[in-house]
Amino acid sequence: AGLKTLVPRFLSLILQFTNNCNNQQLTTTSLKTLTKMFTPRQIANQFVAREQGEGAGARVHRSIGTTRLRNLDPFLMLDEFNVGLPGGFPDHPHRGFETVTYVLPTSKGHMCHEDFLGNKGELRPGDLQWMTPGKGIMHAEMPKSEVPAHGLQLWINLPSASRMIEPRYQEISRETVPHAFNEDKSIEAILFAGEVFGKKGPIETQAPVTYVHFMLNAGAKLEYPLPESHHVFVYAVSGTGKCVEHSIQPHEALVLEQKGDGVLLQAGENDKLEVIVMTGEPLDEPVVQYGPFVMSTTEEIRQTWEDFQFGKNGFENAHSWASEIGNRR
Repeated sequence: AGLKTLVPRFLSLILQFTNNCNNQQLTTTSLKTLTKMFTPRQIANQFVAREQGEGAGARVHRSIGTTRLRNLDPFLMLDEFNVGLPGGFPDHPHRGFETVTYVLPTSKGHMCHEDFLGNKGELRPGDLQWMTPGKGIMHAEMPKSEVPAHGLQLWINLPSASRMIEPRYQEISRETVPHAFNEDKSIEAILFAGEVFGKKGPIETQAPVTYVHFMLNAGAKLEYPLPESHHVFVYAVSGTGKCVEHSIQPHEALVLEQKGDGVLLQAGENDKLEVIVMTGEPLDEPVVQYGPFVMSTTEEIRQTWEDFQFGKNGFENAHSWASEIGNRR
């Protein structure tokens, strides 16, 4: 009888011990999940964008597309412009990639646009134009007046299968672009492409790309998770602060390493910080660039130059057309 009594008690103790172990394991696992630290991507390359001439009498700070950073797949070039008439970017062609022109909200001047398909427009402070030239565009980009227009232009490579698509514009006005905030509203994000703080940008991209203008109040800290596969580029627009533990200032360009959860930014204790964060899924395809033309092979570049010279395959009327805004110089 004693043995019959002891066995159930022994089994009960084993079961209780097992349950306690399982509960402890679950609790430990939950705590690990809750306390998972954000691991920032470290800086792989940091430099100040150099100033150089571009277009007709214009000056730009170029970061991507220089000897310091030839490209960052899928990004081909990034210019920060601050130009008023008579400077500008008169009639010129494009093929095979996308251009993103963003007039910063703090800009005093406006930019005007006109192309050989009859499209005309004006970019005010806070407006963005995402242009896909595809098989061919001839256009002009000029400041509206002598008051300098301040902004950025980014060139993004297209997948080889999309290089010869029909031209397309996506224009996002300052009234319609989404603005997202963190919980205490110490960080504002102007969101054109990608996702942040639970909101998504309106731009439809040919390949996965993020384009966000972050504005951090003094002392604010941003931990921005990003896809592991994306290349990440940060450009400092104004103010001071840090990326990871490295100080940053205006015109500074930063390429982040692949390893890590995302971008870590912090504004100075007594200064706001504004940056543009650009990320993209690498296309891992050959790129051959000749001035304003981007293709996949030298033969395609040769054919593109021939098409432009003889006004065919997307460049019809390229040489008989002249913009109105390009002549205001």
